[in-house]
Amino acid sequence: MAVIPSTEKGVKLLARLMRAEGEGDGQLGMLLVGNTGVNRVRGDCIDFKAINSIEDMVYQSPGGFEATQKGYFYQRARDKDIRLARRTIKGERFHPATNSLWFFMPEGSCPAQWFGQWNSGRFKSHCFYSPLQSECPRVY
Repeated sequence: MAVIPSTEKGVKLLARLMRAEGEGDGQLGMLLVGNTGVNRVRGDCIDFKAINSIEDMVYQSPGGFEATQKGYFYQRARDKDIRLARRTIKGERFHPATNSLWFFMPEGSCPAQWFGQWNSGRFKSHCFYSPLQSECPRVY
């Protein structure tokens, strides 16, 4: 059962985002990007109020994803990427993105906080940041 609403178009869109943002960190890196995106749709909090669909989340501006500005994002979703997207839509979660709403690739180590949010961990090149449960209870 899905934890967020999705259409076939939305699944493919999420798959493209996961590949464009996380492929360099492998399959788990892509799943972590998917977790973050799904949490933004679930959350209805902080920077992500009124994000009601995968399309809203992917194209949010300001606050969206850098990958949407790159050509690689616009390539067709591959079957293996679609399977990974479906896993995150069904609610599979992976640490450190279990409750994350943000991630970025720093030049060095992960800052303890990023825009006032606490670091929940690092996976390969990306640092993940999660809100406090009191700030965003729907992602917990």
